[in-house]
Amino acid sequence: MNQAAPFDLTRQWRNQLAERRAALFTSYAKERDAHALLRQHCQLVDQTLRSVWQSLPLGQQAALIAVGGYGRGELFPHSDIDLLILLPEPVPTGLNPTIEQFISLLWDIGLEVGHSVRSLTECISEAEADVTVETTLLENRLLAGNIPLYDELNRTLLLHRDAFTFLEAKQLEQQQRHNRYFGVANNLEPNVKESPGGLRDLHTILWISKAIGLGDNWDALVRRGILTAAESRLLQHSVRQLERLRIDLHLAAHRREDRLIFDLQQSVARAWGLIDEPGKRASEQLMQLYFRAARTVIQLNGILLPNLRGRLYSPVPRITQTLNERFYSVNDMLAISKPDTFEREPSAIFEAFLLLQRHPELTGIAPRALRALWHARSRINERFRRNPKNHALFLQLFREPGLTRSLRRMNLYGVLGKYLPAFGRIVGQMQHDLFHVYTVDEHILMVVRNLRRFAVPAFNHEYPFLSRLINDFDKPELLYFAGLFHDIAKGRGGNHSELGMSDARQFCESHGLSAEDADLVEWLVGEHLTMSSIAQKEDIYDPEVVQRFADIVKTPRRLTALYLLTVADIRGTSPKVWNAWKGKLLEDLYHATLRVLRRGGIDVESELEERKAQARTILRLFAVPEGAEEKLWKELDTVYFLRHEAKEIAWHARLLNRFVHVDEPMVRARLAEGHEGIQVLVYAHDRPELFARICAFFGRTRYSIVDAKVYTSRHDYALDTFHVFIPEHHDGDYRDLINFIEFELAAAIQDTGPIALPPEGRISRHLKHFPIQPQVQIRPDDRDDYFVLSIVAGDRPGLLAQLTKLLSDYRIDVHSAKIMTLGGRIEDSFLLSGTGLKDAKTLLNLESDLLQVLSV
Repeated sequence: MNQAAPFDLTRQWRNQLAERRAALFTSYAKERDAHALLRQHCQLVDQTLRSVWQSLPLGQQAALIAVGGYGRGELFPHSDIDLLILLPEPVPTGLNPTIEQFISLLWDIGLEVGHSVRSLTECISEAEADVTVETTLLENRLLAGNIPLYDELNRTLLLHRDAFTFLEAKQLEQQQRHNRYFGVANNLEPNVKESPGGLRDLHTILWISKAIGLGDNWDALVRRGILTAAESRLLQHSVRQLERLRIDLHLAAHRREDRLIFDLQQSVARAWGLIDEPGKRASEQLMQLYFRAARTVIQLNGILLPNLRGRLYSPVPRITQTLNERFYSVNDMLAISKPDTFEREPSAIFEAFLLLQRHPELTGIAPRALRALWHARSRINERFRRNPKNHALFLQLFREPGLTRSLRRMNLYGVLGKYLPAFGRIVGQMQHDLFHVYTVDEHILMVVRNLRRFAVPAFNHEYPFLSRLINDFDKPELLYFAGLFHDIAKGRGGNHSELGMSDARQFCESHGLSAEDADLVEWLVGEHLTMSSIAQKEDIYDPEVVQRFADIVKTPRRLTALYLLTVADIRGTSPKVWNAWKGKLLEDLYHATLRVLRRGGIDVESELEERKAQARTILRLFAVPEGAEEKLWKELDTVYFLRHEAKEIAWHARLLNRFVHVDEPMVRARLAEGHEGIQVLVYAHDRPELFARICAFFGRTRYSIVDAKVYTSRHDYALDTFHVFIPEHHDGDYRDLINFIEFELAAAIQDTGPIALPPEGRISRHLKHFPIQPQVQIRPDDRDDYFVLSIVAGDRPGLLAQLTKLLSDYRIDVHSAKIMTLGGRIEDSFLLSGTGLKDAKTLLNLESDLLQVLSV
């Protein structure tokens, strides 16, 4: 380098590199040729590196080698440039300072390098100790410097490489990586490089292939018979899609970003030329393309790795057992007797999955059979779908153990979507509803898995009551069919429950189910959201609510089926959505409705007396003197007893029977049943803003109210009960927390100053990029005594306190509240009263103000 003008030369390299990169990225935006960009970007960096190397007195003293992805000849826009500077032994005097100058210059001109400086001995030692280093060195190219030294490195690496150890290490590494990324490709923000079905899975195949001497590209694998020409075309199509996605992510983020994060999904979709449609956002279309490409990679990865393994290992002893004339087992895997088994007799496709269910000792499908199955999917056509033999085989899958694994395999290899085209349309379809964390197809399979899990004796300890119900159900396969179809019409536009009913009816009739069974499956699909909605949005302890639900379900069999499907559905949306509180609401609604169905209706007076009798029994167990509750109960009217279950009534009476008339507010808290959250009782003189003041307290402390029952006694005392969730994890010791709530909430209630609203928190990234249009509806209730306020909106910290403060400003009383939060989406219901609600102008202003609060 000209030492007199290093700055000018550095600036020249930097400007030239930036200009040429910008030109490449502009050209890519027009041509959309991922392979060309990766190659040309790599060549541009190659030229720059050589220029810098040659400008310094490095020459043949060392070797400059590209390794890793850069060594493969691919360079994404913002990927690190992985370099190895290979030193001779001994290291020439003065070489290390020159190398430091070289690396410093690379950073100065805008190249983000990941470099190592090692001798040949150090390279071999590091590769033997760490398979990651060995993998990095496996892909290398000489850029500049000492050619003999570079050749010696590759000869020595080859001599020290243990192909058997390398294969085992890379397969273990892939399994651990898949587990780290949730084990499925279908999460909300997948990593196009590292997630299952991502580019790293493809790299793993080529690394292993090269390590065992079979070639380092797809064409080489085709020549070796590892990969067919058709498979290679399909695989390379998926490769191009994944590469384009990764390039677009880098360009959109202006940094190295390999995750399809919410912030970038919509902008990347636009780069793909996708636009929003009435039933599907552009980002959802993009995600479906990604998931389908990833699934192809997973499928072929499952075919190719066993084949590579088979080429490396000597033939192992074959332990075989004939299963029938078409199938046999070999080393605990299902194999086909003839290569064209599936082509000659397509029904054998379903038979294969049925045999896997009937022989749980089989660990999977042998590589040759798996490849034949994958290629035979085209035989699943309209003729196949009309074949009664295939109908019978498909139904039988649902009547035998092992269903969940079979359905997952059928979906993975594209069989399920071929047989049920409606299912095929929702494969890889994302759900940006803030609480589903799986694609629609994955969610459906999770629901069927949950239903099946209820019926497996090994899991009876998880939900013993549900297990008992499903084991007493005469045809559990009907529940599995309902689970399979309940969301199958998502994304078509319109009501997916109604559209799904039509699909379910057609399936049941074509597969010969009886009219009664078909009616049940169709009804379950149509009503699969009903029980969840009533349990979480309405007062399930109100006999009239229970009677209305009983009128919908009509029979105990339908009630049981809907209860089982509802629990399985909620648990299949996200690991975070289900909790013991929701479980209790559903179970209480189930039992209350079952009593109504068995009695033929509800006698409100009898129901109230029964609740009081149950409450008295509980009070006696706590040694409360007989009749002590009457002093409190005479101040409570029928509405109170309709809105509270017997356990709550007893808890209130036990705490308040000696404090019916008090001047200071009483706040008492206890761990909720099931140890999920805390129940809080507030008893104080009623006054305006009391409910809003309580909500503001919980908002400031970041405790989430999920249920509120607000009641005013005959003698003007507020008797309010709250169920709250605590954001932090507690190890079972809630005593300090309960003491804090009892003391601080009582002090907040006594405060007569302005309500201190909690600070507004930031909305989630998901909600920011997939906003929910706020909805507000105010209507009279069924008895025309109160008004029901229903709200749907995106959640944020402090929102409930703002809403209740607004209602207080309008002098509207809240009598009960159901606060349902699903991910970042709220669906809240309030029972209200107030003179302003009957004035059309006031009502219009209130709705407008509510929408304004929700839209901030």
